[in-house]
Parts: sequence; structure tokens; C-alpha cells
Amino acid sequence: MTRRYIHRYFDMIIKNKTITDDDWIVFRLGENDTPEGVVVPLGKVIVPLKVWQAQRDVLQVRTELGVWLASDERAEDLTGDLARFSVVAVDFPKFADGRGYSIAHHLRARLGYTGELRAIGDVLRDQMFYMQRVGFDAFATRADKDIRVALNGLTDFSVTYQASSDEKLPMFRRIQRGGGL
Repeated sequence: MTRRYIHRYFDMIIKNKTITDDDWIVFRLGENDTPEGVVVPLGKVIVPLKVWQAQRDVLQVRTELGVWLASDERAEDLTGDLARFSVVAVDFPKFADGRGYSIAHHLRARLGYTGELRAIGDVLRDQMFYMQRVGFDAFATRADKDIRVALNGLTDFSVTYQASSDEKLPMFRRIQRGGGL
């Protein structure tokens, strides 16, 4: 018999620059679980991409379903399915793993995902400003960190130079220059 591993990582998240209740469950596979064999609980659940792919026929009828991608998975694997999900989450397995930034950029810029894009896993204050720049609008901070302190990370800088998901024009296109010398 397959054991179910449901882990509610966070009671509060940062969403749209506000601390709010999190009513979603992040579903993670146990060590001996297979994507085909687990039973996904009812309610608002964010499932691993592998579970979605293995159980798509069963899960596609659910209205409150999210999916999360590991840092070694590709956003393009959700092409054609993105509109089904209320939430897409990207897992950061450790602070130094930056592959989630590329995944977020692909979801927003190339695949046109406009729903909630959530960072989960080892999410720290120091990363959040940059995560926001590539398209994340929700953050489930690491459980051992103060979420109120982390919220301040979204306003670390008042000016950005490069174009990104949160600012379509680079700085040199946003400023009006005066005439001549």
C-alpha cells in the first residue's frame, strides 16, 4: 500500500506584497512513492509535475489544483496545460540553486502564464526582490524565517536598470533626457 505524504509547509505566505493565509497544501512524494501510485487528497493541492503527468486523466477534472516544478524540470512540460492551474509553484531545493529563476522567466515571458507563480522551498529574504523581477508574485518563505522580515526583501531596491517581468522597459527607455550639452 502506498503511503501518502502531505506536508503543509506554510500557514502564511507573501502574495502580491502582502502577508496572507495560505489555504493550499504542497503535496510531496515520499521516498518510496511513485507518481502513479499516490492518492492526491481533495481540496486545494499543489502537486509535483511528475504526479500531474502520471495522473493527468484523473486530475484534470479538478478545479482547485496547482502544480509545482522541481529545479531540474522544464516549464515547457506544462505547455497546453497552464490555464488549468490556479497556482504554479517552483521549488528552490537550496539557496544557491538559481534554476528556478529561469523556470519562472520561461513561464511568464515565453509561455504567457498569468496566474499565481509561487516560490517554495529554501526561499529567503535576500532572494525575493530578484524572484519578483522574474515573475514570482507569491512566496512561501522558509519556515525558520520571520515572514514579516522577509516581506521587506521585496522593496530592497527602489530603482531597477534592466527590463524584466516586473518592468518591461530598461532604465534608459524610462527616463526622459534633456536636450543637448
